[in-house]
Amino acid sequence: MAKKKQKQQVKPVATKEEGNGLFDQLSSDVLDKLKETKKQLVAEEQAKEEERQAQLAFERKQKEKNKSFEELLDEYGYGGSKF
Repeated sequence: MAKKKQKQQVKPVATKEEGNGLFDQLSSDVLDKLKETKKQLVAEEQAKEEERQAQLAFERKQKEKNKSFEELLDEYGYGGSKF
């Protein structure tokens, strides 16, 4: 008679053990560096957005400045009786 091989039971590894999460494993120095990097990226993103808004405002002013008399009349209308 052939003996049946017993399968070893594999216990699932607990991923949510107390104190064994990724956050807990990171040293405080690394965590501080990551937080600082995140702050820098957010600040850069805001600076880029502000620069883009300023560029758009400048372009609008330049476009308004370079309008012809005809374009200004079309846009604002003709109010000849005002004077």
